[in-house]
Amino acid sequence: MCATGKSAMDADEITNPAEIQWSFSAQLRGRQSVRATFKLSARAIQALSIAAVHLGIKQKSLFDHLMDDPEALVTIARSLEEARPPKQGRVQNTYVRSRRALDCLERTCRSFNMPRDTLVEYSIARLLPLIEKEREKHENRKVLVDQVKALAADGQALLARANHLLGQADPLPQRLNAAVTLLQTTADQMDEHIQRGKNIETF
Repeated sequence: MCATGKSAMDADEITNPAEIQWSFSAQLRGRQSVRATFKLSARAIQALSIAAVHLGIKQKSLFDHLMDDPEALVTIARSLEEARPPKQGRVQNTYVRSRRALDCLERTCRSFNMPRDTLVEYSIARLLPLIEKEREKHENRKVLVDQVKALAADGQALLARANHLLGQADPLPQRLNAAVTLLQTTADQMDEHIQRGKNIETF
């Protein structure tokens, strides 16, 4: 974590009530949400959105994870010291971030005299390998969902045959109906998951 210092709950090391109050207040301030505006490329903005969707977490949590990593930020900043990337078309966006992650980002930028937007842009680029893996999973999920849909369709056909042969009041068609209904519901839920993640297909 970027923040350092004694834990507010370490009773063996912190005995002064004033020090306890200061430490606890510092922790709370670090968790505060603040608004910050960045000018990022459309690709970086999309990458952040796609990764958050496919990881099942909020963009704020993902951004905080990327920025609250001083070692990674320093490594990225050093790699950009010699050759600063040219400015490209960027979009201004305002995000809600944790105070601690924002402070960590700004300290690194000051240390390397680097524009904040540049460091954010290249920090988000760390997500690209993850997005590529998720794209492969997405394609595999689509194949599996199609197969489940086919099973559901076959189940519906079998249920119709069972109803014709035995009648809907017969125990066997009733049990089959429950199984087919569950399979169809599962297929629909899986398809909804695929639809939510379709933006990865055009990234």
